Amino acid sequence: MLLVTAEQMRALDQKTIEGLGIPGLILMENAGRGVAQAILKHMPDEASRGIIVLAGPGNNGGDGFVAARHLYQKGIRIRIFLLAPGERFHGDARTNLEIIKSLGLPIDEILNEDQAKACEKSLRNCGLIVDAIFGTGLKRDVEGRFAAIIDIAKHSERPIVAVDIPSGLCADTGKPLGTCIRADLTVTMALPKTGHVTISGARHTGNLEVVDIGIPSFIVEQADIQAELMDEDIAGNILRPRPEWGHKGTFGHLLILSGSRGRTGAGALVAHGALRAGAGLVTLACPQSCQEIMATKLTEAMTEGLDETDAGTVSINARERIERLVQGKNAMALGPGTGLDPETMQLMRHLIKSVSLPMVVDADGLTAIGRDHSLVNSSKGQRILTPHPGEMSRLTGRSVQDIQSDRVEAARSLAKAARAWIVLKGAGTVIAAPDGRVSICTAGNPGMGAGGMGDVLTGIMAGMLAQGYEPWDAARAAVYAHARAADQVSRLNGPWGFTATEVADRLPGIWSQWSLRIQARGTSPP
Repeated sequence: MLLVTAEQMRALDQKTIEGLGIPGLILMENAGRGVAQAILKHMPDEASRGIIVLAGPGNNGGDGFVAARHLYQKGIRIRIFLLAPGERFHGDARTNLEIIKSLGLPIDEILNEDQAKACEKSLRNCGLIVDAIFGTGLKRDVEGRFAAIIDIAKHSERPIVAVDIPSGLCADTGKPLGTCIRADLTVTMALPKTGHVTISGARHTGNLEVVDIGIPSFIVEQADIQAELMDEDIAGNILRPRPEWGHKGTFGHLLILSGSRGRTGAGALVAHGALRAGAGLVTLACPQSCQEIMATKLTEAMTEGLDETDAGTVSINARERIERLVQGKNAMALGPGTGLDPETMQLMRHLIKSVSLPMVVDADGLTAIGRDHSLVNSSKGQRILTPHPGEMSRLTGRSVQDIQSDRVEAARSLAKAARAWIVLKGAGTVIAAPDGRVSICTAGNPGMGAGGMGDVLTGIMAGMLAQGYEPWDAARAAVYAHARAADQVSRLNGPWGFTATEVADRLPGIWSQWSLRIQARGTSPP
């Protein structure tokens, strides 16, 4: 599903109205009717106890007026609180305000903070609040009576339905602009906004429903929208059929550089993730002293022992051996559990820059890069970097708080600077491509906050690279499959306490579900 910014949504509206001649009044009618239908669908009992509509002076208020009219015509008791004088409403919003006046709906003006505070009892006693104060165009912090009424609504203990976006929420980042409505349900118009699905935005948005307001699909297609919300349709369409005549050599050979003394689990999990992703062959290269342990852990993968440092990490002396191992491989993963010995850092920096295979770089490999983006943007092969927010901070020099305040912008900026594909992990994982495309995954759950989850993800991603998937597709499919597998484990085994291995072991079931989409597309193996 595509995600739009406030400016992109404004442009889509404008092209529909000015380019096609579809009146804005029709779009507003469709929007308001959609809000009313969503309320009656999801909250009929609450609505039956009476609704208060909080209406701001723009088109968002106009959508609220239309919703109020449709609800009133269904027998719902409605009261309107205007957050601006009636004469401040113009255009289509004014037209719909006059209509509800003609119907005799009770309307009160809230023009200062004292009047806002006087509404507290009414808001607590209604069945449902409709937030139609601000739309997606809000750019500055909410103040005065607007802030007062939002705070009162938030603390009213009444369910809130937001029209298009919770008032006070930035449509592009999901960051609250001062105070912000926390909605139980948000009914948005035409397409979801990026701010709806970010970490903070999702907490304020509640359940999200998208209403078709009549913007033609070809106008959306012409808009070159570069952000998407990952879903089953997108992920399932990435998956390719596996030919019936295929064998282990058909599905790629992955080389992993991972592990060090006392840290063999990371490499084992990367290999396990890659095998569960369908890679035909996996070879794990590790320090010589770890090879026997790795071989015991990994029945299905091959292992290679390498020269090591006194600290039990891979030595720079292993460089030529690794360069020979690279021959005949299809992809590489590097970094988990390798340790931070200076020799190992030097080796990884060399490999990141010089290896021509597509590569996933994670964990200690990201530390080796640091802020030297030239290692990546001048590398001989495609690179996927998979930082969590702390690693992202080391890669960019920005604070974790700054990164988390706008994860999309942070990932997109690094992707452009490093000319790499970035997977910014965490709740609402962001995948960014060097050309500006962005994908957000909201699947997954807090139980994934456990050691090894990122190692399995690295393996899935690298395993897909080895099978010939492009980095953009490998990253998106891997992130979504990993999250969906974790959701299945959570439902079966409980909300937390499950392991990264258990998540990896659910992957074949995910691929099976997605394979049905291949059959539905009518795609047959060559």
